[in-house]
Amino acid sequence: MAYTTIDDPTAFFQCKLYTGTGSSHAISLDGPTDMQPDMVWWKERTSTDYHTIVDSVRGATKRIFTNVDEAADTNAESLKSFQSNGFTMGTNTGANHANQTYVAWNWKAGTSFTNDASSTSVGSIDSAGSVNTDAGFSIVSYTGTGSAGTIAHGLGVKPAMIIFKNRSRATNWLVYHKDIAATKFLYLNATDQAGTDSGHFNDTEPTSSVFSVGNANGTNYDSEAHIAYCYAEKQGYSKFGIYTGNNVVDGAFVYTGFKPAFVMVKLIDNQTDGWVMEDNKRNPINLAASARLRANTNAAEFSSSNEIDFLSNGFKCRGDDGEFNGPGFNHIYMAFAENPFVTSTGVPSTTRL
Repeated sequence: MAYTTIDDPTAFFQCKLYTGTGSSHAISLDGPTDMQPDMVWWKERTSTDYHTIVDSVRGATKRIFTNVDEAADTNAESLKSFQSNGFTMGTNTGANHANQTYVAWNWKAGTSFTNDASSTSVGSIDSAGSVNTDAGFSIVSYTGTGSAGTIAHGLGVKPAMIIFKNRSRATNWLVYHKDIAATKFLYLNATDQAGTDSGHFNDTEPTSSVFSVGNANGTNYDSEAHIAYCYAEKQGYSKFGIYTGNNVVDGAFVYTGFKPAFVMVKLIDNQTDGWVMEDNKRNPINLAASARLRANTNAAEFSSSNEIDFLSNGFKCRGDDGEFNGPGFNHIYMAFAENPFVTSTGVPSTTRL
């Protein structure tokens, strides 16, 4: 079997830097493959505007903010439309402030699905959304019941990570990650350590067809709309795992099987730290000060020398910073590829300078 089935990760994930104009305009992605995104997550880098997600399932103009517990809203001058190779931003200052710099992370789903649970006998709660089984990504919309149940995700394999949000009310974002298991949870909009509450995932691991929800407000409030972003591992393209920091310059090495384009890390025990996000566009060169953003705060980007290097087959911690490399502390991560370590034809990737 080939090392990877995804020789061109830019068909499914791309990072884009852009500068706001204050006027509505289209933004084209940079990769060699045209990609119409189904999920765009962006942040203004130089100010305290919120992290914002718009996806094709909820629809353009419908925003949700990762760093707060607010309900979703609609803004006609935010992300206005998805294009064949990018998206169009309106005049909203959180998306397109004149002369301000932004970063946008873009994922491709693309195939619409609906699941009537009573008809298909897949799950117990109806769902609909968009899925890409090649890339291991689905966006799932469903209405809560208030009682524990199961929901089809469309991936065909067990998800490694799921990010949930109640769209209708102010509740925390909930995160399932395979390496802390369904008995524990994390809040995306907070710095809390991993917690325990059966109300979120019903203490039940996802399967190749469904994920489970309990009776908590964040994943299954009765009669309210919820969204779930589901990710599965794909060799040479995406990886979700856990590692232990050592708090030294020759820090932990994390093997992913690809040169990363994007990494998000969260320390999960012993102390509270944020969801740190790094990518290959804001940080194109190793062994240099890195630009750091955190998904749980609206703080502007700042530079730090104690970050991580992106290598041809993973990433390596390069300092004593606790968020990435806390001494003896566990960190979970999600990562997406710039290039696979080895292509399907046996061509190796190269590391960065």
